[in-house]
Amino acid sequence: MGDSSFESGCNTEGTLHISPPRLLLLAVSFISAAALAYEILLMRLFSIIQWHHFAYMMISLALLGYGASGTFLTLARGFLLRHFASAFVLNAALFGLSSTACFLFAQTVPFNALELLWDPGEWGHLVLIYVILTPPFFFAANCIGLTYQRYREAIGRTYAADLSGAGVGALAVVLLLFWVFPLDALVIASGVGLAAASLAWVALAMRPRALVVLLAIATAVPWLFVGRSGAELRPVEYKNLSQTLRISGAVQIEERSSPLGLLSVVRSPEVPFRHVPGLSLNSPVPVPEQLGVFTDGDGMSAINRWDGSRDSLGFLDYVPSALPYHLLPPKPKVLVLGAGGGSEVLQAIYHDAEHIDAVELNPDMIDLVSRDFADFAGHVYSHPSVTVHAEEARSFVAASRKRYDLIQIALLDAFTTSSAGSYALNESYLYTIEALQAYLAHLRPGGFLAVTRWVRLPPRDEVKLFATAVEAVTRSSRGAPEQRLIWIRGWQTSTLLVKNGAVSDSEIAALRQFCDERSFDLAYYPGIEAREANLRNRLKEPYFFEAATVLLNPERDAFIRRYKFEIRPATDDRPYFFQFFKWPLLWEAVRLKGSGGLSLLDMGYPILIATLVQSAVISVLLILAPLRILLPRSGGGAGKSLQYQVFAYFFAIGLAFMFTEIVYIQKFILYLGHPLYAVAVVLAGFLVFAGMGSRYAARIAPHQAGRHIFRAAKMIIAVSAVYALIFPFLFDSSIALYAPVKVAVVLALIAPLAFFMGMPFPLGLARLASEAETLVPWAFGINGCASVVAAILATVLAIHVGQLWLLMGALSLYGVAGFTAAHRHRNGCAVP
Repeated sequence: MGDSSFESGCNTEGTLHISPPRLLLLAVSFISAAALAYEILLMRLFSIIQWHHFAYMMISLALLGYGASGTFLTLARGFLLRHFASAFVLNAALFGLSSTACFLFAQTVPFNALELLWDPGEWGHLVLIYVILTPPFFFAANCIGLTYQRYREAIGRTYAADLSGAGVGALAVVLLLFWVFPLDALVIASGVGLAAASLAWVALAMRPRALVVLLAIATAVPWLFVGRSGAELRPVEYKNLSQTLRISGAVQIEERSSPLGLLSVVRSPEVPFRHVPGLSLNSPVPVPEQLGVFTDGDGMSAINRWDGSRDSLGFLDYVPSALPYHLLPPKPKVLVLGAGGGSEVLQAIYHDAEHIDAVELNPDMIDLVSRDFADFAGHVYSHPSVTVHAEEARSFVAASRKRYDLIQIALLDAFTTSSAGSYALNESYLYTIEALQAYLAHLRPGGFLAVTRWVRLPPRDEVKLFATAVEAVTRSSRGAPEQRLIWIRGWQTSTLLVKNGAVSDSEIAALRQFCDERSFDLAYYPGIEAREANLRNRLKEPYFFEAATVLLNPERDAFIRRYKFEIRPATDDRPYFFQFFKWPLLWEAVRLKGSGGLSLLDMGYPILIATLVQSAVISVLLILAPLRILLPRSGGGAGKSLQYQVFAYFFAIGLAFMFTEIVYIQKFILYLGHPLYAVAVVLAGFLVFAGMGSRYAARIAPHQAGRHIFRAAKMIIAVSAVYALIFPFLFDSSIALYAPVKVAVVLALIAPLAFFMGMPFPLGLARLASEAETLVPWAFGINGCASVVAAILATVLAIHVGQLWLLMGALSLYGVAGFTAAHRHRNGCAVP
């Protein structure tokens, strides 16, 4: 490649022009958009081929690539700047060519996350995946970091282009996933990277100009590679879908994709599905033919063949979740949260419900039941008594003014997924104290809230749910919880009922009859005696009864602390209902490894911690590695002091930015209705408006950076304090608005905060470039490595201390950075 444009960026004395070409800034935006799209796509792809908790590893990978780039640019700075144009184009092209290829190669690694804790070889596979997937992020970061150095007097403009592009990429990739499958979206992201290379070739007037045509044609290479190789997603063999397709005659007959999940419909005529969780062995009614619908290869929901007759649905009266219908008056009004394939809706139809509101998050699932397989499903979603809503459960309840006789929360996750702890890191607002309070507030007098969960031994989520219900009733001041709770257990599932009122003697009699006829066990009802528990599906001890008894007396706090699993009730501030891990359990499980003790562990949290440790170690190496090279250039002790200052400042703002971003993503999940929408909107808003702040910062002279950093830090703290006061009122008053209006509200709230958050990094970098230019790429790497640690550490802290304290930590870091910058400014120090 030619590099004649290097002289075009300099005057005759070699002084750099202040501003990069606009077309080059567009190329920076393109590569930044493609890199963030690639990151989000990897999160989505690994949710399909592995499990959800690998999303955190994808964030780590992205930021490790940026950290590694900072080190590389520090070491090779002189050579790369002399060949800036060629280096930029080459790295952009390498990103485009490697992003799709690296993922396809990575999924061939025989990695099994379920064996991480007892097979050391799996750690080698995990590291190999890291190594394979990191290069695209490294190449993208090289483009951006090189531009910072090449046009060091216009860092604010470059940073603005970087953030704005990333923001657009975050939003665009989510919208794209509504139209194409994730693997196709990955190919498009690769093409955007190659388009960035083409733009840079033109912007930098490289020779020969005709070569830009070849770069443009190269955007088709990823398409050809995927198409010719027959590449496809390969879910791990231990997922439910993979196991099901091994059954003789099982065949996938339909597939739907959206940002909310990849839905796979499977027919198994030779070995029929019998997916009725908790079905009593006493059931006299056969289970009809079913289609299995898998979400991201797991979490199966069944579509039942229904001929329209009520009698054929009798099997749905022989599961624990049918209990409330035997305690309610005729023709109840029912709300089903998590309608899925329609089993709970059919159950309500069987029990002659007057009206059924069925809420399902994924419109594709509704479409499958109501259109593609409508005849098979007996047009259940078109039944006169049924109204279907494509909404998130909490958002629907918050916006609704209706009152119900029964609110039924369906069993939404697969048993194998639940057992593996794959949801441990999900922010689930469905089972928090505040959620249960909201459900109870929508019950008619005498109505019931019914929640069904899998039976797991030793018990964990069932016990945590009971503890949450006790706390919700206590906070609601609607009577003593011991008079309002009913808990039963089958061989596979348990159902907890919370009544809006005291449980009556007639209801207790109906409860006993229901359990006797179906061989279910009583776990709790007002006045239960120990001899009534654990009679049919016998456990070693009456665990459920004992837990319920203790959780309803003043000793419950001590019981929660000493319980082997984490069963503290989840809250909206700490919405991690499925996080049950405690460190003492790890040592016990390791001691019992030969007896299968490790299978008791929930995998999500240990993997998160392992990722944090790996990322921290690698980050330290990436940050400290250049020190021996930089130190001699910096002049002995003064140089070391300068490096410490640079490290402290850029590491602090890297942590603070990421902490703040993650807190607001988590806060807006409930408001916007889905984690992916929150990620897309909040991330796009933060990046775009932070880019505007960076563009404004570009006007500030480097010697004034310290004062403006201090002002920006004060504004970040002030705006966040105001938001902490108004958010509860704002959410309650506007959550019923249409989705586009809520998106506008979120962006309006993010704008002023993100604007000021976009200033500390470019201001600090510009000041550093004016005084100690050799440290600029190192500072860039420090910030990237801080973000690596922060992306994972933020989740760990949110689990343990909650979102509020995490935000307090972020604001404290901004305060320290702002104060330090102002102090150094007054003292004439070289760094911000």
